[in-house]
Amino acid sequence: MATVTSFSVITTGYAVLALIADAMVLLVVMGFLLTRTSAASREQWTRFRDGMTPFALHLAWVVAMLATLGSLYLSQIAGDYPCEFCWFQRICMYPLTLLLGIAAFRGDLQIAKRYFITLPVVGAILAIYHYQLEHVTNEPHGNCGPISCSAPLFNIFGFISVPFFSMAAFLLIITLLLVARSHSDDEDDSIDADDADSTAVDTTLPATA
Repeated sequence: MATVTSFSVITTGYAVLALIADAMVLLVVMGFLLTRTSAASREQWTRFRDGMTPFALHLAWVVAMLATLGSLYLSQIAGDYPCEFCWFQRICMYPLTLLLGIAAFRGDLQIAKRYFITLPVVGAILAIYHYQLEHVTNEPHGNCGPISCSAPLFNIFGFISVPFFSMAAFLLIITLLLVARSHSDDEDDSIDADDADSTAVDTTLPATA
């Protein structure tokens, strides 16, 4: 019988969290696309955003914190030294634990959306490229430094590796920040509503010679 170690328990737990994160991102994207189909869908989307807004920034901070703790566990406790691409992704993730934490404490969603979202976007691009190095191309230049970037440390469920973890975390953080409604979003919505009202009034005016 296979021995269950703390390493396998923790990495499998993170794999499940990564799958949940990806499922959440996919559901949100599908919900947004449905808003293009009808006014009722747009109304439901607005209610969803209103319900998520009070929690989105705090959830994004929790995701960044869990991702940071997971990476520190792998390198400092499990002894899996990160490759060069892993370091780049850490550079994008680690500051988010502090920046999003401060923004969540201050309730400053607009600052987080305007200035902090660049980090998870860059991190997600790096993670996607790193993941395809491991599972798609296996390019020779994936050997960056003393640790190979194209050789996964592990493959949970046959496809989940370290860059998959960070990719899921970055994408979920981006999704949470974009879904939450800031003051600027409310102003844009009010402007759109005013434009729609003015258009409706113009179409009711009789044509003049």
